[in-house]
Amino acid sequence: MPIDDLSRTDVVTAEPNAPVTDLAATMDREAVGSVVITDGDSLVGIVTDRDLVVRVLADDADPSDRTAEDVMTDDLCTIDRNAGFYEAMNVMADNGVRRLPVCEGDELVGIITADDLTELIADEEQQLADVIRAQRPEY
Repeated sequence: MPIDDLSRTDVVTAEPNAPVTDLAATMDREAVGSVVITDGDSLVGIVTDRDLVVRVLADDADPSDRTAEDVMTDDLCTIDRNAGFYEAMNVMADNGVRRLPVCEGDELVGIITADDLTELIADEEQQLADVIRAQRPEY
């Protein structure tokens, strides 16, 4: 199944100069754990809720002095929209990331998370359990 069928298209984005306080408020308002950082049409990084904790709070930094560019991960892992489920899992595992922006060429078209993949696996297991229940004798 292509990642394009699983990914969310409503990606939350911000510019590199966005204050981290705005990023945190956006994550809270949108109920997401990351914001993809874009400069015009170019992907330049990602800021996760964990980045805010370890790169701002743990550093005892003044959040009002920090921007997305200061705390973002700029070595961005992405995945092509036509890639498959297993490829996405492998990219996440190989790179130690839980979120992958989904691209078509250089264009951002979605995002897929480890939680999304886990939910899909759980749904598949539930369907398999339904098959097993339908075929077993009643107790």
